Amino acid sequence: MSGNNRENFFLTDRASFYPYTSKNQGGRKPTIVPVEDRTTHGLKITKQLEKAWNEARLINEKRTAVSLPTKNGVYLEFYSAPEYELATKSLENRRSGIRLMNVRMEKSEGEAVRKATVFIPKGKENYFLKRVQEYVEKNTDKGKPKHESLVANIGSIRLAVLESFWSATDTMWIPKEDPKWCEIWLNGDDVEIEKEFRSLSASLNIPLQQETLKFPERIVILAFANRSQLEELIASSPHIAEIRRAAELTSFFVDLENKEQTDWARELLDRVTVDENSLVSVCILDTGVANGHMLLKPILNDEDCYSYDTEWGTSDDVGHGTAMSGLVAYGDLQALLEGKQDVNLVHRLESIKILPPNGENDPKLYGAITSQSLSRVIINSPERKRIICMAITAPKYTKGDGSPSSWSAAIDELTSGVLDDQKKLLIISAGNVSDPEDWKQYPTINKLRPVENPAQSWNALTVGAYTEKVLLDKEKYQNHKTVAPTGGLSPYSSTSYIWDNKWPIKPEIVLEGGNVLKEEYGCFQSEDLSILTTFHKPVNRQFDTIWATSAATASASWMAGQIQAQYPNAWPETVRALLVHSAEWTDTMKEQFLSGTKKGDIKELLRICGYGVPNLERALWCVKNSVNMVIQSELQPYTKLDNGRYVTKDMHIHEIPWPMGVLLELGETKVSMRVTLSYFIEPGPGEVGWKDRYRYASCALRFDVNGLDSREAFLRRVNAAIDSEDDDFEGYGGANWLIGPQNRHLGSIHSDVWSGTAAELASSNLIGIYPAVGWWRERNWLGRWDKNVRYSLVVSLQTPDQNIDLYTPISTQIELMNSTEIDITNSI
Repeated sequence: MSGNNRENFFLTDRASFYPYTSKNQGGRKPTIVPVEDRTTHGLKITKQLEKAWNEARLINEKRTAVSLPTKNGVYLEFYSAPEYELATKSLENRRSGIRLMNVRMEKSEGEAVRKATVFIPKGKENYFLKRVQEYVEKNTDKGKPKHESLVANIGSIRLAVLESFWSATDTMWIPKEDPKWCEIWLNGDDVEIEKEFRSLSASLNIPLQQETLKFPERIVILAFANRSQLEELIASSPHIAEIRRAAELTSFFVDLENKEQTDWARELLDRVTVDENSLVSVCILDTGVANGHMLLKPILNDEDCYSYDTEWGTSDDVGHGTAMSGLVAYGDLQALLEGKQDVNLVHRLESIKILPPNGENDPKLYGAITSQSLSRVIINSPERKRIICMAITAPKYTKGDGSPSSWSAAIDELTSGVLDDQKKLLIISAGNVSDPEDWKQYPTINKLRPVENPAQSWNALTVGAYTEKVLLDKEKYQNHKTVAPTGGLSPYSSTSYIWDNKWPIKPEIVLEGGNVLKEEYGCFQSEDLSILTTFHKPVNRQFDTIWATSAATASASWMAGQIQAQYPNAWPETVRALLVHSAEWTDTMKEQFLSGTKKGDIKELLRICGYGVPNLERALWCVKNSVNMVIQSELQPYTKLDNGRYVTKDMHIHEIPWPMGVLLELGETKVSMRVTLSYFIEPGPGEVGWKDRYRYASCALRFDVNGLDSREAFLRRVNAAIDSEDDDFEGYGGANWLIGPQNRHLGSIHSDVWSGTAAELASSNLIGIYPAVGWWRERNWLGRWDKNVRYSLVVSLQTPDQNIDLYTPISTQIELMNSTEIDITNSI
């Protein structure tokens, strides 16, 4: 900490609680297909339903005749009219046992068609037939056909087939004659459903893995089955919701003799002190760690080394885990070796070996492996402030559209704290562009290589790579050039450029991942363009190199450890927020990927480089002309009214200690305000359309700033935003946001910058935090509608002029607020 640095302000939570006042008496309904003759349409749907029932009856009779098991009901597949939505809420009736299993969208002749797979139990065959009949014969009080939004939008109905349980992008992965490991997603979360399914699979000679993942109304089990066996499961079980393919995994110091490398390592070790009182640890999930290495031994004890399978041992047979550890422990190891400064290690290391010594794991539910491995570490050392680091992805079966997988959902569940009431920060690599042939097409190819499973996790901090690496030895590399420019996206980095824009911004941040060389014959790696780290066989040598998003993830984990050590009471949500809040795009990134000043242009840059490169100094400290303020709070987003409706409950208004007088005096001076909101969601995975009651997030939060609005006008604007249930809603308030609500209201961390004159920002001291719709409210039968959600809010005010003092008036304002009793109960 330099003499000019000051600690961030952690403000006392004095949020004003305002009850949401709704003018909306119901959710939005889908646009209804204009039907010329409802009698003709109703007759068509009736015939298709009757045909499906007859086909199902014949199939069951044939199966019963040869003593094959049958399920107590039928799966039907509903198709929407092209370019129209299905009324998915009306396709389910829990009291009647009618269950919506999955919802997909496919393109047919260039038009979007929605498909829904629904299970109808035996004895309820007339449920939809009755509604179609009422649609044809009866009207509502408003003169509209009864059940119009349900029936009019149905294009066709058929008996469900195997493809009905796979998303459109995954059907090429359906096994043929040879069995493959597949994820079977069961509808429900009751232990009896799992027992029944395991018994059925055993009778069909289908091997299952023992690992199980459980989510709200979903159980995920891994089955080794071919196409005919999967069809048997569908014919026999009433609980199949969907099926997915299982994930599978895939210089100077280095050139020195080992004796010289050892001398360099010992010289550094002599300057190292370890904070023995620190409770901060970074837990690395990887190939194990060689904790006998002299630079790692002081902070990684034998008892802190674990393995998912005890037969594997805890040592590092491959080298990747030890390479990660060098950066997680020391940050820029090369700079420390070359320097002479003292080094204080403020966090410890933990290691969990989740990959076998040789080859790959048998296909597993990696979400279960991740959760089970971490639970042992947490039980053994529950007092530690733990950051989790994982640079393992499954590129082979990455869907590429940003939608959740069982692994990413397990990470969201783990980090949300729903399993053990402990929220956790997990930092994960985005995944890599590794083929030298691809590097020839940099940076276009990076846009087309999507972030890999499970880095689409909403709660995890996903790290991509950029590079500052340049060629220093021109003689050694004559006729060679670097692929990426200095400060540009690393050739290794994957992006979320091709994702659907309803999914989170990934990666959120980028850090040094190295560069690659190119010549007339192609591209290749170079140690001189990689990052120095520790080697897993110190008997042979001390140092190695690491590159790509693994290196970037290790560096981000080191940064997180520094922040957690400096602010021990900071929540995991806060550490994540500070890293994102401190990030900025380099000029090179903007030259590469920012083609204009419109919000759509900003979105492209976000999808490629995230929020940019985090700055540890900016995350840790305030200075005279740049001040960080942190608020850690929680609110109850939903409640139940006396009439039985479940509605939005509270919103918070935070009055920030704003140097209004100073800002007014500065007048036309350029000033910027940055706001970052971070929270963790509880996942609701399952391919059920990701909207209405089946939204993925338990609860979403949004922020807004009053700008030029009065408190009363601001409250009306926030109420209108909640009422609209529209993520793209944008009130005015005079705010000149860089990113804008349409781009920032994605995932579970939102950050934006408002730049303007000091006079314009002078009155912008009110920040509203309000809930958007989530499944806690829409799936109220699960009993989580009254839960609270925690959040961290980081607000900074800064000006480029280093002579302007913003810190002192803000500090004075905070002291005044702390000495004054404030009534935090308000009503409107």
